[in-house]
Amino acid sequence: MKRLQDNVTLITGGGKGIGFGLATAFAREGSNLVLTGRTESRLLTAKDKLESEYGIQVLPIVADGADENSVKSVVKTALDHFGKINTLINNAQTSKSGLPLVEHTKADFDLAIYSGLYAAFYYMRECFPALKAVKGSVINFASGAGLFGKLGQSSYAAAKEGIRGLSRVAAAEWGPDGVRVNVVCPLAMTESLKQWKEQYPDLFEKTIQGIPLGHFADPADDIGPVCVFLASEDAHYVTGETITLQGGSGLRP
Repeated sequence: MKRLQDNVTLITGGGKGIGFGLATAFAREGSNLVLTGRTESRLLTAKDKLESEYGIQVLPIVADGADENSVKSVVKTALDHFGKINTLINNAQTSKSGLPLVEHTKADFDLAIYSGLYAAFYYMRECFPALKAVKGSVINFASGAGLFGKLGQSSYAAAKEGIRGLSRVAAAEWGPDGVRVNVVCPLAMTESLKQWKEQYPDLFEKTIQGIPLGHFADPADDIGPVCVFLASEDAHYVTGETITLQGGSGLRP
């Protein structure tokens, strides 16, 4: 029996990058998936690949997490289709990365807060009754940008640290209902990072030198299994935690 056989996992931003890596890891363990994103073609490609390779069901839904009504529709559609949600993963985030704080406009700041913090809030609130019914879990994605004060990441870091605060409160409030809430801060290889590597090879190599394990994480093989653990019964006593998956670059007590 696979660890998450017949579970239902909702992953925001599940059609590409870290989100698709997570979807792959969860599909390997037998979980059916609800994948959201803004590009239908990308979601449909993910659906075809995951269903054909792993024999699970994938429900793709085009949605904007910054829109409250859109989130309500996603959760209703997911429950109408599958009847339950075992795990919610808030992964999607948009921001003006690389833009110094003093150059941010309110619109730039709102972009990060609405696509990240508000989206996590909306999805958590709407999914809670379903998660409570099955004693499920939430996995929220934050970042070393907030933990360690990365340059050019002010709005992104603010959104991610807001998500961490929200997660800790939810873990405290929802623990008595058996719903666990944890945070993951990854340092993973994505399509955008590959482009950055090609554009700035010297800076990329310098960055790698600061990672004790010597490479960025693979979303499916390095980040995904940790999230599978957090969603599984093996982690039944783990809640309110922030787990850094950064190859040692974020060493801390």
